[in-house]
Amino acid sequence: MQDVSILLFDGFDELDAIAPYEVFAMADEMNETFDVSYATCEVVDTVTASHGTKLVADGVLDDPDLLVVPGGGWNDGGGVRREVDEGLLPEEIAKRHAEGTTVASVCTGAMLLANAGLLDDRPATTHHAARSDLREYARLQEARVVDTGDVVTAGGITSGIDLSLWLVERFCDYDLAMDVARELEHDRSDDIVEVDVQH
Repeated sequence: MQDVSILLFDGFDELDAIAPYEVFAMADEMNETFDVSYATCEVVDTVTASHGTKLVADGVLDDPDLLVVPGGGWNDGGGVRREVDEGLLPEEIAKRHAEGTTVASVCTGAMLLANAGLLDDRPATTHHAARSDLREYARLQEARVVDTGDVVTAGGITSGIDLSLWLVERFCDYDLAMDVARELEHDRSDDIVEVDVQH
């Protein structure tokens, strides 16, 4: 059983978080392989996403096997940009990674990973509008998903579905990932780059 936490913060992009949640929840319904939940770094009543959706987190972030970090707000000063400036989320992400958690980002969530020090000299990807910013921290790889082992990044918004399906395949197996993709009626992308990074 893989414990998956999807990190929520005000201004996150809805699809960046909800799509991966559905992928992992569906995989669990099919194979009892994943325990997925929404988490925040601090106790809050609700979290408001970038388009106004309000979600209630399942609890405060603990020590999951996999942490999924959504994007949202990098280019308009909200969401990710605010969290980078405040510093708590990058610090918490770095702490979980140091303790052995695999960390994955969707869209501009990569900028939180970058500011946590996780992308230094690694290949990584993000939303096209943030690629020039990401180049300051990482070796930009223009791909839908970039897997460097303990850190995995995905491009913009809908690529979070391909990221999650890839992680289902990686943590479980190809057949389960394909079963979930069929149920979602999603055509999986093969634009996935795996890079062996020496630590």
